[in-house]
Amino acid sequence: MGGDRFSPLTEGEAPWEQCFQESNYESSASLRVRSSMKADDSNVNEENELAYRDVSYQLSSASLDFAAQQRRKHNAYGEILKSYEDLRVEGLEEAKNKLRGYTPGAWIEEVGGMTLSDYVVPKTTTLLVIGPKGSGKSSLINRISKVFENHAFTSARAQESYNPSVGDGTYFLQEHTIPRGSASFCLYDTRGLSNNLPENIRMIKRWMRKGVRHGELVIRNSDSSAVRGRMKCKSRHNGLVSPETRMVNFVIYVANGVSVLKSMDGDGEADKDYSQMIAATFNCPYLSFKDDKPVVVVTHGDLLTLSDRVRVRLFLAELLSIPPDKQIFDIPEGLNSATELMIVDMLHYSLEHADHNLPYKNWITDKLYTVALVMCISVLIILAIIIFSRPMHYAPRLFKAARSKVIRSKTPRASIAREWHAMRHLWLDD
Repeated sequence: MGGDRFSPLTEGEAPWEQCFQESNYESSASLRVRSSMKADDSNVNEENELAYRDVSYQLSSASLDFAAQQRRKHNAYGEILKSYEDLRVEGLEEAKNKLRGYTPGAWIEEVGGMTLSDYVVPKTTTLLVIGPKGSGKSSLINRISKVFENHAFTSARAQESYNPSVGDGTYFLQEHTIPRGSASFCLYDTRGLSNNLPENIRMIKRWMRKGVRHGELVIRNSDSSAVRGRMKCKSRHNGLVSPETRMVNFVIYVANGVSVLKSMDGDGEADKDYSQMIAATFNCPYLSFKDDKPVVVVTHGDLLTLSDRVRVRLFLAELLSIPPDKQIFDIPEGLNSATELMIVDMLHYSLEHADHNLPYKNWITDKLYTVALVMCISVLIILAIIIFSRPMHYAPRLFKAARSKVIRSKTPRASIAREWHAMRHLWLDD
């Protein structure tokens, strides 16, 4: 298991060298231009010399910036490629066990004088899985779940779409605890994002501000009446929505590697729309926790060459302004030791940042609540003392009154003699 690696590039393939050819050409061209201009420098007057120095400086600065940028891409390409080749999995089981033993708030850093008691720690850490329709969110959840399953023939938990362009996809929020049956953390499968940016933002805002509930139906304003009717019919069959609402602690953004590559190399507007939609939704402020942006998972890498997989990660890194080797994880279909290690690394990153961004307790509100609670309890205690002390004070008097009442009730009343013949005139006198 320790020797498992990704296969290296094929013989003769050296894309990182080709990547830097343009920068070398540009640098040499700019040098030739500067040499030519300096040769004619003796023929210009003083004013032209100042103008030349300005242009020369700008040209030199632009060329150096371009060369530095290309060199950075070249180095990043080599590092990512090397990470595939040198990926070892000796510590895989140890990393799995660390995740199995995770509890919410366990990885909080006690900095700034803050301790665990200063944070609002959830019962279950919630990771929201979002991405465009067909990006492979449900498939990713199934692969993550199988990493922690002891039985090889455990059935898939999330419903996958074999042909996303035909099927409905995910319309109901689905909670999947990891490991199965655990309360440590869970993944929430969501409805796919569309090309309608305002609707995406509205949907994301609702999840991030109000929380998510298992079984909740997600309907967009743009959904047709046929879709609404079909989904509402399904919701009746599926029963009630979970009464418990979970607040999102971190976000996993899933992108289809094949679609990203098409948006990079394609000329059509539809291809470009995919990358633009990713950038717009990823940079939505509701998805970020302070300065921490979501983690990105690239799927369907098994359909691409190794070189294209590296290019996709570099493209997304430039597009989203996140490091390609630390925050973008390439998780292809299929499950082997290398993929399992990538999944474990991604979960570790997500849970660690979820714990680091737990909300602080509002001490002012808590203190007011505590004071109010103490006052209410004190008032109740005083009232109870008053109520229970009154019978003790008035007990003898009450006892005498009750006894006299009983005696009177037992004494027979004297019969009153009535002379009926003397009262006949009341109704006979006419």
